[in-house]
Amino acid sequence: MQTSALSTTAVVIPCFRAAGTIRDVVARVPAGIERIYCVNDASDDDLAPVLEELEAEDRRVNVVTHAVNGGVGAATVTGYRAAIAGGAQVIVKLDSDGQMDPRLIPALIEPILQGEADYVKGNRFFDIESVQHMPTVRLIGNAGLSFLNKLSSGYWHLFDPTNGFTAIHAEVASILPLDKLHKRYFFESDLLFRLGTVRAAVRDVPMEAVYGDETSGLSELDALLKFPGLHLRNLCKRVFYNYLLRDFSTASLSLIAGFALLVGGGLFGASAWLESARTGVPATAGTVMLSAFPVLVGVQLLLNFLSHDIASSQRPALHRELGRVRVLRASRRPQQVGTQGEGAPRARAAGARD
Repeated sequence: MQTSALSTTAVVIPCFRAAGTIRDVVARVPAGIERIYCVNDASDDDLAPVLEELEAEDRRVNVVTHAVNGGVGAATVTGYRAAIAGGAQVIVKLDSDGQMDPRLIPALIEPILQGEADYVKGNRFFDIESVQHMPTVRLIGNAGLSFLNKLSSGYWHLFDPTNGFTAIHAEVASILPLDKLHKRYFFESDLLFRLGTVRAAVRDVPMEAVYGDETSGLSELDALLKFPGLHLRNLCKRVFYNYLLRDFSTASLSLIAGFALLVGGGLFGASAWLESARTGVPATAGTVMLSAFPVLVGVQLLLNFLSHDIASSQRPALHRELGRVRVLRASRRPQQVGTQGEGAPRARAAGARD
C-alpha cells in the first residue's frame, strides 16, 4: 500500500483505564499514518499524564479529553468528528487494550481504498486455530449476538459484531446520525444498524485477537439482558425505513401479507381451540384448515421476505456516489469573482491599508 493512502487515514483510540497499554498500541500504529486521536473518556487512572507525554513525544498524537465519562461509543464519535474535521479520508477505530494489532490497518482499509466497501470490521472467527484460544463465554456470546445483529442490521454475511477493530470512509461517517448512536458497548452493533439504513457496503476482514490478563469492560450478563431489546428496536426501525418508508417492493408485500396471515390464522385457531375446550365439541376439519392454511402461507411469505433481505445485504460501495454528489454541489455554487458587483462581498487587496 502506498504511503499516501496511509497519510489520509486517521486512527481513533477511545481510552479508558489504558495507562498501561496505550503506549504500546500507539507505537505499533504504522508510521505512514499522520493522525492518531486518543480520546480520554474521563479515565480514573494515570492515563492523562501518559497521554500528555505521548502527545509531546509523537507529533501524530492528538489528545481529546472528556470531562465526564460517556462510554466507548461517545468517545469514538468524538474521535470521528475530530478526524472528519481534520480532513481524513478513512477513519480507523482501534481499542486501547492491546488486543488488536495496529499493523493490520493497511489490510483493514484496503477494501475501502479499492472502492469495494464503506465500512470494514475485523472478524476473529476466520481462523479455527485462533477461535480455539478464545474464552468459551466470549465464543458462545459472540455467536448469539452475531445472529441478533444479522437480524437488526440486515448484514447477513457478517460475524463478530462486537469487534472494535473497524474502518469507515469519512464521507459515509459524515452522513450518519452520530448523536443517535449508542454511547456504550452497543455502539458497534448500533453503527451497523445505521449503516444498514443508508445501504452502505460492509465487509469483514480476518484478524487474530490476543487475549491476555485484561478484563473485558463488557459484562456478559449486561449484554444478555440489554442487547436483545436493543436489537429488536433496531430490527423494527430497519424494516420500517428500508421496506416501507424509503422503498416498497414485492418483499414489502410479502412481509405485510405474511405477517397478517400468520397473526390472523393464529388468532383464529386459538379462538377456535378455546371454544372447543369450553363446549367440549371437537373442531371440524374445515375449522382446522381455516386456521392452518393462513399460517402456512404466512410463514412461506415471511421466508420469501427473509430470502430477499439476505440477498440484498451485499451492496455496492456508497462513498463514491457521495463523493460525486459533493463535487457536483460544489461545482454548482456561484463562483466569487474579483469585481465587486451587487451583493458581492468586498475583498481587501493584498497590502491594502485600513
